[in-house]
Amino acid sequence: MNYSFEYIDIILLAMIVGFIFLRLRGILGRRNGKEEAFSGHMTQKFQEKTNLNEPKKYVFDDNEKERFIKGAKLAYETIITSFGKGELNQLKHLLEKNIYKNFSEALKERKEKKIKSETTFVGIKSTKIKNFSEEDNTQTVTVDFISEIITFSKNNEDKIISGDPEKIKVVSDTWKFSKDLKNNSPNWLLIQT
Repeated sequence: MNYSFEYIDIILLAMIVGFIFLRLRGILGRRNGKEEAFSGHMTQKFQEKTNLNEPKKYVFDDNEKERFIKGAKLAYETIITSFGKGELNQLKHLLEKNIYKNFSEALKERKEKKIKSETTFVGIKSTKIKNFSEEDNTQTVTVDFISEIITFSKNNEDKIISGDPEKIKVVSDTWKFSKDLKNNSPNWLLIQT
C-alpha cells in the first residue's frame, strides 16, 4: 500500500487550517482577558469647578472618546450577535424601551414566519464618532460603524431564503447612543439604528 498521498492530503489540510486561523486572528484580534464590559468604558469624568454649587460639566475629551469607542464596539457586536440568535433578554440593559420593543416585534415576526436567522460577526473595520451633544442632562453620541458580517435566513424547510452563508457582507450602520446624567448607571442606551 502506498500512503504517500494521504500524508500530502493531511499536510495540505493542515496548511489550509493554519491559514484560516491566522486570517481570523488578524481580523478578530486576540483577547488578553482585560476587556471590560460596555458600561465600564462609559464612566463619566468631570472637570472640577471652583464653586461647589455649580453643576459639574462632563468632558468628552480624546481619552473619553477612546473609552466610549471601545464600549460602543463591544455593544455593537453584542447587539448584532444577540439579535441574530434571537436572544433579546441579554440586551435590556443596552437598549432604550422603544428600540427593545422594535427588536422584540421583529423577532416575534421572524418566529411567526418560522424563519431561522444565522449571523456570524466577523469584525469591525472602522468606528467613528459622528456627533456628540448634551442637552437637558442627556448626552447623545452618534457613531458610524463599518463591519463585516455573514448573515443568512432559512425557512422551516432549511432552505436559504436570503443572504449567503459563504459571503462576508460589509455593513455600514449609524447608531445613536444616549445617557441620562441624572441616572447613576454608567450604561449608554442604544436609542436609534
